[in-house]
Amino acid sequence: MHELTLCHSMIEIIEREAILQAFQRVKVVRLEFGALSCVEPEALRFCFDTTTQGTIAEGARLEIITVPAEARCRDCGAERAFHRWGTACPDCGGLRLDVRGGDKMRIKDLEVY
Repeated sequence: MHELTLCHSMIEIIEREAILQAFQRVKVVRLEFGALSCVEPEALRFCFDTTTQGTIAEGARLEIITVPAEARCRDCGAERAFHRWGTACPDCGGLRLDVRGGDKMRIKDLEVY
């Protein structure tokens, strides 16, 4: 379950930012992840609740924003959004797609006090 590792990394980032920006507690974590990031939202929520215990993010609400994947077809040049690996170009049926986004994860912002 890589969601557990992702949550540990998020907590490290949040705690580092707490020192830099001098906040004491986190109320909300807004997380963006791409449709191709292979993150299971419910597993991520479970791991988040577990890994935040005893940290400045304990009790924080996790808001997940899913970003669609974008790709450019090398065969016809079309740029389209898609939702999973192995999708063919809707214009020409080609499978040679260059992913342009939607495969990453980031902390979008935090509500703190």
